[in-house]
Amino acid sequence: MRVLVVDDEPAARAKLRRLLAAHADVEAVFEAADAPTALALLAREGAVDLALLDIEMPGGSGLQLAAALPPGTRHVFTTAYAEHALRAFELGALDYLLKPFHAERLAQTLARLREQLAQAVPNARLAAPAGYWWVSTRTGRQRIDLAEVQWLAAADNYVSFELPPQSFLERGTLGALLERPELAGLFLRVHRCHAVNPQHVRVVTPLVGGEAQLRLSSGAELRVSRGYREVLDQLR
Repeated sequence: MRVLVVDDEPAARAKLRRLLAAHADVEAVFEAADAPTALALLAREGAVDLALLDIEMPGGSGLQLAAALPPGTRHVFTTAYAEHALRAFELGALDYLLKPFHAERLAQTLARLREQLAQAVPNARLAAPAGYWWVSTRTGRQRIDLAEVQWLAAADNYVSFELPPQSFLERGTLGALLERPELAGLFLRVHRCHAVNPQHVRVVTPLVGGEAQLRLSSGAELRVSRGYREVLDQLR
């Protein structure tokens, strides 16, 4: 396995390197003190199997760095603060390690990585049939029915697929995702931050100033901004 360690604390990087050295299948460990250095290293050295990312770093957090990693890079967040755990898993992290690091806990993370790598299949076999999409979860990849997705929402450098009560995060921007041929014609952008599946729109309520409020089949409500009011004719 090839592992990238990103942490602005030299002592933390050194300890992770020592702990990783105890695993015979860890063939290479790369280090970076900040996000720009990490991205430059990846461009030079190629892909890694795992990135261990400190959350709080000068020049860009580990959460921001995760969004900029090459697609498919598994990542684990490291920090001294447990309150970041939920956000980490929302962003598709493989695991979450608290400082100070312990050999047993890291071994659990690597075991989870080995399991995922063993189950990995070629991308060609992951091609979803028309009307479906693969999303990342804590345990791997899951295929969802796009007809059940009620709306797409921009979330930092991610897009959230909303299937109430479930939601799944996909790395990228809303604009780029809507240009994908698999999604063409399935969603209408009604706001800079979200696009709606017209099949789930139940009520369209006009508002002052050319805006509108949409109520979806789940009861969720979305705003149609004035800049996208031309889509209202398609919704009606």
